[in-house]
Amino acid sequence: TLIARALERDGARVLDADAIGHDITDHDPEVRAALAAEYGADVYRADGTLDRRRVASRVFEEPAALTRLNLLVHPRILKRLRDGLATAEVQGFHGVVVVDAALLLDWGFERECDAVLALVAPPELQRARLMASRGWSVEQAERRLARARRNEAFAALADETVVNDGGESEAIAAARAALARLRARRDGAGA
Repeated sequence: TLIARALERDGARVLDADAIGHDITDHDPEVRAALAAEYGADVYRADGTLDRRRVASRVFEEPAALTRLNLLVHPRILKRLRDGLATAEVQGFHGVVVVDAALLLDWGFERECDAVLALVAPPELQRARLMASRGWSVEQAERRLARARRNEAFAALADETVVNDGGESEAIAAARAALARLRARRDGAGA
């Protein structure tokens, strides 16, 4: 998301799958009804937002609950991503459209993109960042990372890979350079 926001400041359009997912779970009536039926009506807070920690604690302990959640929400996220790409095309947008989606490869959505830029970090740094940003214990962070795609798998399927093992400014500079290489390859292939 850090990289996506930096590229947005450079003029790219960003389609944020996580933000779309939050909007869906908070506002889509069918999704709200299904989640309230599964977790109880109090799974939604007084402000109308989903208690994501409560849902996450269950889905990461119960694979069937995760499957049900994914089957409910992922098709809606994919539809919105496709709608966002179609809107950019209809509007004649010729710049970069960034699809910020951790599950892009799991969904097979890379086939709908011109290129894939993977941002990876060493596992120990991933764990430390998750603990700091989400307040998770070592065990919680390790459980989540154990279910995630490995860096090598991202790199193998990406057109460019940026290793984010330093500061934010270095990661942003590396991503901008990778994007420039991707655009140069595309422009060179079209010549």
